[in-house]
Amino acid sequence: EFLVSRYPNHPALLAIELLNEPSASTVPLDVLVSYYIRGYQIIRRYSSTIYVIVCQRIGNADPMELYQANIGISNIVVDLHYYNLFNSFFDNLSVTENIQFLYKSRQPQLQALNSANGPLVFVGEWVNEWNVINGTQMEYREFGKAQLDAYNEASFGWSYWTLKNARVHWDFEWNIRNNNLPFGASSNKQVSIHILVFLLMSLCIHLH
Repeated sequence: EFLVSRYPNHPALLAIELLNEPSASTVPLDVLVSYYIRGYQIIRRYSSTIYVIVCQRIGNADPMELYQANIGISNIVVDLHYYNLFNSFFDNLSVTENIQFLYKSRQPQLQALNSANGPLVFVGEWVNEWNVINGTQMEYREFGKAQLDAYNEASFGWSYWTLKNARVHWDFEWNIRNNNLPFGASSNKQVSIHILVFLLMSLCIHLH
C-alpha cells in the first residue's frame, strides 16, 4: 500500500507484483488467492490502470488455477518463472529433449493461457541455461532460439534474469553479444520493448 499510495501516477510505475514465488508445497491455494484479492483491492483504491502481477505457485501447480480464481476484473497479469533447471525432470534431458520440451509443453501452455479469457501472461524469469554438460555454442543458440520462440507468445511479454551476472549464461547482455539469443531483424522492436519494460521495472524497485 505504501508503494502504490506514494506513486499512483508516476510514469515509471507500470505494475506491482504482490508476491514472488510462493511454494505450492507450503502455501495453500485458498490462502494465496485471498492474499492476492486483498492486494488487488488495495491497489485499485489508488489506481485503475496499474497492472497487478500475481506469481504462480512454484512446484507442481498449474498456473490455470490463478485464471480460475477471480482475483479481479482488470489489468491482472500472471507471472510464470520458466527454467530448465531446479527440477529432477530436467537432469538427464538431452539437447533435443530440452528444446522439444519448449515447443511441445511451454509454448502450448502459453498459447492456452492467452486463450483463457483471463489475466495477461508474463514470463517473468528465465535464463539461457540448462543441465546439459559441455553444451556447444550452437546448442546454446538453438536452446536460446527455442526459448524466444516460446516466450514471445506471452501476452505481457517476458523478462530475462538478469541483465548482468557472473554466470555468463545467466547474463542477458553476454548472451546477446555472443549471439546465444538470436534475435532476428523482425524482432528488434520487440526486443527494445522487452528491455524498456525491464528498465522500467528496475526503476520501480529503486524509487524512493
